[in-house]
Amino acid sequence: MSFTAPIFHTLSAAFALASTACTSLSAQPEPSPTPARSSQVTPVEEHGALSVSGVHIVDESGAPVSFAGPSFFWSTTGWGQERFYNAEAVRFFAEDWNAKIVRAALAAEREGSYLTDPKANEARAYTIVDAAIENGLYVVVDWHSHRAEENVEEAVGFFQKLATRYGDTPNLIYEIYNEPLDTTDWASVVKPYSETVIQAIREIDPDNLIVVGTQSWDQDVDKAADDPIIGYDNLVYAVHFYAGSHKDALRAKAQYAIDKGLPLMATEWGTVNYDGDGEVDRTSTLAWLKLLQDNSISHMNWAVSDATEGAAMFVKGAPADGGWTEDHLSESGLFVRDIMRGWGTESLPEE
Repeated sequence: MSFTAPIFHTLSAAFALASTACTSLSAQPEPSPTPARSSQVTPVEEHGALSVSGVHIVDESGAPVSFAGPSFFWSTTGWGQERFYNAEAVRFFAEDWNAKIVRAALAAEREGSYLTDPKANEARAYTIVDAAIENGLYVVVDWHSHRAEENVEEAVGFFQKLATRYGDTPNLIYEIYNEPLDTTDWASVVKPYSETVIQAIREIDPDNLIVVGTQSWDQDVDKAADDPIIGYDNLVYAVHFYAGSHKDALRAKAQYAIDKGLPLMATEWGTVNYDGDGEVDRTSTLAWLKLLQDNSISHMNWAVSDATEGAAMFVKGAPADGGWTEDHLSESGLFVRDIMRGWGTESLPEE
């Protein structure tokens, strides 16, 4: 989740499941029709192992690629959104939403996260990775923390286990630091932390993509562009935006980084405000998507959730295991589904 102030949503309201599901959801109509994939070839079968060439992520043929997909919510035990971490949800995103990439947000701070409940959170991440591999999707596994430098040993241990388990597959992408704070300096904190974790991964997996977080909730990509990590291949840098709050100024930073040759991936973005709430800002969202489209940048929308906030894809009580109809989707969810279904094959939705 993107926070541009050091606050969290009220957990009891935003994260806990409702005690009873909406009765109107009990009789579920058929999912709305969508065209089948143009072929039975999966994204990974079509594109193979990814790498970085200049400012682009490219496939095995050397062609720039841009994929769209969802980001799952914090995996935190007890927050209520961990129920979406299941294989059926991934399959439905692949088949009905035309997702080509998914992101598992492995919670790595506070009670109920990997730091206090490692087995359950690790199992959730593995479930998403296994399902992505089964469906031929790319999958980002994110160390979802705003203070990752406080737990370097735990991050190294997790990513080395992940690399040992999945590093020989072309599907896996590592995201080693979700969103450093604005007070967490790039040069003296984020960059050294990243170099430590990158080295640990590269001891096991020499080539899969690694996404590096940037200062100020992944907004100061200009600082990374001026002082990038050197000595490693296949590194990309995270840019996060929430369209209702982040507009021309942040788009200008992203364009500056691109022009400097920094490869970017929007591993998390929202249609609403920085706190995950508010109304859908279609105008700003489409401006962001135009920038991503023009520069072949992959992106994952926040979030696979029925929390009481504008960024949630689903209304309260929606099923966790796919089969979603329009009645299950929020305003943001409907908009994002259309974006994913058409990404790479059609023009952007109209405002």
